[in-house]
Amino acid sequence: MYEIARRSLIFYVQILALTLLGALLAGCSGGGLSNSPTAKLEQGSFTDVGGGQSTVIKGAAAASAQKIFAANSPEGGNDEDYKISALDVVEITVLNVPELTRVVQVSSSGTITLPLIKTVRAAGRTQSQLEKDIANKLDANYLQSPQVSVFVKEYNSQKVTVDGAVLKPGIFPKSGNMSLLQAIALAEGLNTVADPTAILVFRTVNNKRMAARFDLKQIRSGQVNDPTLQAGDIVMVDESATRTTLRDISSAMPLTGLFSLLAL
Repeated sequence: MYEIARRSLIFYVQILALTLLGALLAGCSGGGLSNSPTAKLEQGSFTDVGGGQSTVIKGAAAASAQKIFAANSPEGGNDEDYKISALDVVEITVLNVPELTRVVQVSSSGTITLPLIKTVRAAGRTQSQLEKDIANKLDANYLQSPQVSVFVKEYNSQKVTVDGAVLKPGIFPKSGNMSLLQAIALAEGLNTVADPTAILVFRTVNNKRMAARFDLKQIRSGQVNDPTLQAGDIVMVDESATRTTLRDISSAMPLTGLFSLLAL
């Protein structure tokens, strides 16, 4: 009787082990975003994910998409091209006239209010354009050849979304030229099931939803450039299929209990 029970238990354990092995092997080919055409993109390749169907872009088409994608990314140190938007916070400084220095928030209607010249249109203007507008208004009635500086302190109208296998998913304000590494840092880094080789950036380019795949390991090692994000970008960190499967198995059955059964 004892022998029959023992053989039944061994048979059950073998079936359980085979089931877990099958789940692990299946997990290696799927999980998270791994089954989607977007997730299978090679480093630097792109896909058009509009219209409910993903079309992988490679070869010459990928090179063309790379140029379009890059053209829609602000280059580092090029804050002068940024157009001020409603709710942004700007600092206005007039050389040798500290009384006119102000830190103001752009109103929802796109204007700011300053001493002497009252209301000035700020939304849609670059820093240099706003500097010229303020200087012209001051020069007309109050100061001779004033030197005005405009600095954007808070880009409250600019947002980047970071989601997926990160510790703190969320929507974060984009301050200046934010890179992919900086955005992931704002999300407090990758979690334990993240796949650093499958970082997807979704962006609308020429009214089409596009995606590019990046390898965080290559970026950190300096093999490839850290891409610059733009407002509205969505960063999605994929999960490692193997790690996800192991996590699910361990939560379903403690490994200590499994090993004690196999010891029989």
